Amino acid sequence: MAARRIDGRAVAAAVKERVKVDLAAYEEESGRAPGLATVLVGEDPASEVYVGMKVKACAEVGIRSIHQQPPASIRQEELEALVEELNADDAVDGILVQMPLPDHLDSDRIVALIDPLKDVDGLTPVNAGLLAHGTPGLTPCTPAGVMELLAHEGVELEGADVVVVGRSKLVGVPVARLLLMANATVTICHSRTRDLDAVCARADVLVAAVGVPRLLGTAAIKPGAIVIDVGVNRLEEGLVGDVDYEPAAEVAAAITPVPGGVGPMTIAMLLHNTLQAARARSGN
Repeated sequence: MAARRIDGRAVAAAVKERVKVDLAAYEEESGRAPGLATVLVGEDPASEVYVGMKVKACAEVGIRSIHQQPPASIRQEELEALVEELNADDAVDGILVQMPLPDHLDSDRIVALIDPLKDVDGLTPVNAGLLAHGTPGLTPCTPAGVMELLAHEGVELEGADVVVVGRSKLVGVPVARLLLMANATVTICHSRTRDLDAVCARADVLVAAVGVPRLLGTAAIKPGAIVIDVGVNRLEEGLVGDVDYEPAAEVAAAITPVPGGVGPMTIAMLLHNTLQAARARSGN
């Protein structure tokens, strides 16, 4: 029996509608619309597409976009000054610096400069530390999107055996923390994990976030498991995930496609975080 296809686009649309309603209430209370500042360094085509999608999504729900696009040649101190300027701007509730940055720039230093209250990507040391301590402030968008998909599917996480493949600070580690907070039993796998398929095949819920196309096939899927594929890998035939979708869909109970699964959730949760940041800054 083929797995149920988890429609990330539909869930993201529902999140956007919820944000739109909540945002109208916030505007009525505060007399202003939240503002999201996006910083895109240079003219990387893929990054321009991603930022364009974020700006468009803001317009759809009523969040003001403040876009900054300095040249790729910008110096470290100039970019730091720009971030500090946005930190001090009361019209800006959220700051998103699009990654990756050009090689001559220190991205960790830039992220660390962002005001934690405006860190809608949830990547500053302060917000990462809060999440590690089980008291999250602003949560990274993609991990938050994974949790939203699981909630939408009605997945019972308490006591569930969950395997996360990937230990990045962008997805793997924060999604593992969120799953632990939901009382799941979590195993994190990585490039040094022995017998990866066997470890994954124990999972009631499998989250793939390693960036290797079709790494996980049927041997890694427990019959009836829920599979969340965060991977986005560009091959000649198009985008594919970290999971070999067609064979896996014959074993799993439910699975996210690539594209159309986790990807749309990232932008939806960015909108959610921007509203949350605005509320927190207004003491609401």
